[in-house]
Amino acid sequence: MTSSAGTSQSGNRNVKQLFDLSGRVAVITGGSIGLGRQMAEGLAEMGANLVLCARKKERCEEAAHELAKLGVKTLALGCDVKDPESVKQLIDSSVAQFGRIDILINNAGISWGAPVETMTLADWNKVLETNLTGTFLCSQAAGKVMTGQGSGKIINVASVAGISGAPTEAVQAIGYHASKGGVISFTKDLACKWARHNIQVNALAPGWFPTHMSDRLLEMKKDYLLEHIPLRRFGTDYDLKGAAVFLASDASAYVTGHVLVVDGGQTAW
Repeated sequence: MTSSAGTSQSGNRNVKQLFDLSGRVAVITGGSIGLGRQMAEGLAEMGANLVLCARKKERCEEAAHELAKLGVKTLALGCDVKDPESVKQLIDSSVAQFGRIDILINNAGISWGAPVETMTLADWNKVLETNLTGTFLCSQAAGKVMTGQGSGKIINVASVAGISGAPTEAVQAIGYHASKGGVISFTKDLACKWARHNIQVNALAPGWFPTHMSDRLLEMKKDYLLEHIPLRRFGTDYDLKGAAVFLASDASAYVTGHVLVVDGGQTAW
């Protein structure tokens, strides 16, 4: 097993060793499909053992079975990130299985499309509770384990939607934008709070990636959206892997409170 995650001492390790995740334990919410599955695969390819959780445990079991073929240990669990007791069970089960938690990726998220004028409070709350409150609850629970270890990596999946607004022609999802902006502010403040525990807290801000949540929108507005991406393409099944591995590994031991944008240049436009 390599040294614990988030070490501040790089010693004489080479780059391959800095990115090596062998023996690390990563908990990934919403890890069964989409971007969560992509990041889980990247971490597993670098040797990390995985805990995959989502509301639909069956999906996690399928993903865990496939990812175990990479030679790592996997655990599939059901979890509702809005429910403190469900989150506690997730963390307790992870520690019971693996003895520690080195990496947490807060990826579980939802969106709801509606004009500002007609969006209901229930739909607004649903998005905020999953995307922002869920990130808080999982970070809080996993952080108690990490502070005891004296190390850890927390990666919050934000979005370019949390960095800037979008015209009506692009998307109508103000709750999603607000929640992801909150995730970014949460990331920066938690990074300051937990640096003394040697816990690095960073965020990923993906641009447009085809997922079960965005497929329909990308199909409907493909030409418009691509016009505003300098690379003129959407993200692929591989474009988030490296960024996730970087933030999960000792290669980013001196990086905390950062938002790593992976958007094909969209926010540079």
